[in-house]
Amino acid sequence: MIETIKEHLAEVEKFSSTSTEEIETFRIKYLGKKGLLNTFFAEFKNVPNGEKKEFGQVINQLKSAATEKVNALKEALENQADTKGKFGDLTRPGEPIEIGARHPISIVKNQIIDIFSRIGFNVSEGPEIEDDWHNFTALNLPEYHPARDMQDTFFIQTDPDILLRTHTSSVQVRYMESHKPPIRTISPGRVYRNEAISARSHCFFHQVEGLYVDKNVSFADLKQTLQYFTSEMFGKSKIRLRPSYFPFTEPSAEVDVYWGLETETDYRMTKGTGWLEIMGCGMVDPNVLKNCGIDPEVYSGFAFGMGIDRIALLLHQISDIRLLSENDVRFLEQFKSAL
Repeated sequence: MIETIKEHLAEVEKFSSTSTEEIETFRIKYLGKKGLLNTFFAEFKNVPNGEKKEFGQVINQLKSAATEKVNALKEALENQADTKGKFGDLTRPGEPIEIGARHPISIVKNQIIDIFSRIGFNVSEGPEIEDDWHNFTALNLPEYHPARDMQDTFFIQTDPDILLRTHTSSVQVRYMESHKPPIRTISPGRVYRNEAISARSHCFFHQVEGLYVDKNVSFADLKQTLQYFTSEMFGKSKIRLRPSYFPFTEPSAEVDVYWGLETETDYRMTKGTGWLEIMGCGMVDPNVLKNCGIDPEVYSGFAFGMGIDRIALLLHQISDIRLLSENDVRFLEQFKSAL
């Protein structure tokens, strides 16, 4: 009998498990009311007197070993459960990180900057709250000039000389005042006009205007620059320039790109003509150069300007300009795969 108990003692010492069910089965086997330990204790009266001492010692060793084994295995399981409760399954992949999305305005602006940077244009910026000189007068729009009515302006009531800029041409004026030719810069930024808000217009929007001033700059240089831009931006190389009027350029032109008539959307966007107006341009008026401290007898230049919002609507087939400023996450998430 003693040898049998010693065999069970060895079995207890070897036992190991991470299963709650197996540990409970093991406990019942040895420590339960009908377990082996009670069976061995019941046999104690049948053991010869000379073996009782050794028999009792072996049973107590078995009881202690079984109790300690059960307690140790249960404690290990509890520690493991606490770890999972705090950190989860450490072998699982990490929680997915939500990928942000660039705003469509930023996407288009960065594309435009990248295209013009390849041909030597840098980026210049200026204040959105401007004075009359930089926004109007220096651009050949003196006080009471009728062309000022073309841009419904937000003036600061406490100071009529201060306003929210109506175009980023004011940045070009500041740049020409602080830099000597050759000048080759683009000025992206937000502008403000007192217009009714609708699906096609807003009281604030984004422009990018370009300026190139150097000796012997011609209208042919302007056309070639715009040809390069439209090819890179839209994949369209066919453009046309229609005579127009801007106070700060002479001659002035509107630029159309031939979009084509391949789809129903093309017909709708171009009103059935295939041509789409994308920007205005012209040769910098000599008075503007003079106002900025540049000699028009020595230097000439060209300028152009386009609406970033309009190009974003065009490229991404957005039907309502108001979506660009409403910050609807559902709308913005559509541009996760964009640049």
